Amino acid sequence: MKRAIIFTNGRLDETPAITKKLLPTDLIIAVDGGTLHCRSLGIKPDIIIGDFDSLDTHEVTVYRQAGVEMIQYPSHKNETDLELALQLALKRSVSEVFIIAALGARWDMSIANILLMTHPMFSGLIIHLMDGIQEFRILRSAEQVDLYGQPGDIISLIPLAGDAQGITTRGLEYPLNNETLYFGSPRGISNVFIQNHACIELRQGILLCILNWVENDRVFAEQ
Repeated sequence: MKRAIIFTNGRLDETPAITKKLLPTDLIIAVDGGTLHCRSLGIKPDIIIGDFDSLDTHEVTVYRQAGVEMIQYPSHKNETDLELALQLALKRSVSEVFIIAALGARWDMSIANILLMTHPMFSGLIIHLMDGIQEFRILRSAEQVDLYGQPGDIISLIPLAGDAQGITTRGLEYPLNNETLYFGSPRGISNVFIQNHACIELRQGILLCILNWVENDRVFAEQ
């Protein structure tokens, strides 16, 4: 399974653990100003993509001379830089994506980046949006996800785009058995792991899963 690690230009207060577990085969994509996060972490991107409004000419020249692939778009465009990066990941036959530093700088961009994960174009991608000890995932109709953590880790389930129906959970303190979480209701907030493995199934709808780890070393795993 080919992975891409995408660094965007949001806030990076606490570095997600995935940045310390990079694989030689990982495709590292810096989204415009996300290049600065790569530099601070000592990570060389394979590709820098965006309109480059957050990079100066010298930085662009240095990375180009270092052999980094530079993909520049005009500033006036319909897509955000992150959307372009996800489209690129698809073109490069990536199946799993970890997005770093996509939240916190601006509320409008933060919300847009979360909702971008629901775009039908990216339904074939496993997308993890990482924010320190938090991880965001999207669960679609007829999907199941297995989660691995430890007792005390917190998982919140938030319906998007209407009600999320037929939710069944295992391994959580407050179980759901083929139940509905209604759009706008906070009922699914702050459930808790009671063992090291939990499972969530969804029959219909779109469900945002937000995992808060006790320790910054967990990742979602697929069944």
